[in-house]
Amino acid sequence: MPFHIAICGKGGTGKTTLSAVILRLLIRSGKGPVLVIDADADGNLADALGLQGVQTVGTVLDEMEKKASQLPPGMSKDKWLEAKLAEVMVEEKGFDFLSMGRGEGPGCYCYVNSVLRRIMDNLENNYPYSVMDNAAGMEHLSRRTTRAADVLFLVSDHSLRGVESGARIAELAKELRLDVKEMGFVINRVPGTMDPVIRQKVAEKGLKIFGSVPEDDQIKRFDLEGRSLLELPDDNQVTRAVREMVEKIL
Repeated sequence: MPFHIAICGKGGTGKTTLSAVILRLLIRSGKGPVLVIDADADGNLADALGLQGVQTVGTVLDEMEKKASQLPPGMSKDKWLEAKLAEVMVEEKGFDFLSMGRGEGPGCYCYVNSVLRRIMDNLENNYPYSVMDNAAGMEHLSRRTTRAADVLFLVSDHSLRGVESGARIAELAKELRLDVKEMGFVINRVPGTMDPVIRQKVAEKGLKIFGSVPEDDQIKRFDLEGRSLLELPDDNQVTRAVREMVEKIL
């Protein structure tokens, strides 16, 4: 059965980094091919993975709106869109990547989410694993971009604000009755030992902590050099922390 991983949290907490390192772990563990979805309209997961010139679904939708009256005879919008989506899907060793992006026209963002839901329905079951890097905050849940997941990682930095934001996302997921089998926090960029105040706040919210990820200068250096996080070495402290955490869940 396919295993679906969703990653969310407020902006700036490190969702994209976590998505990339989880993908790295899955590939190196021989669990590919993995379907990777960047569902953040302002996302930069492609950069974190070292992908260049990625086209987005939003761009395709803009093109479709402009050329709706010029489609080949007998070709429906759905068929044209299906063909175009195959063109923007990036196929790499061990994973396929799709960036949702954002349309430029009014109302396009809702359409992008609608298309994303259809894409996920059609695609996810063709891959043993999928990883979705969601938009910051709760919009993706309220729009039901994320509807089902085997595990939902609530990413927070080492702050009470991050935990509060993650807890609100968890509450909304419950209110919407999303099909999420497991849900818990990943506390990112922990400076040394996690503060007991953070653990207490998470416990007060009735949630669990899957694990913590330390601050790491090598991650910062990779970003400055524009290097793919898939190239991180096995002994990097972030890759070790993510491996220990994810192996307990998979």
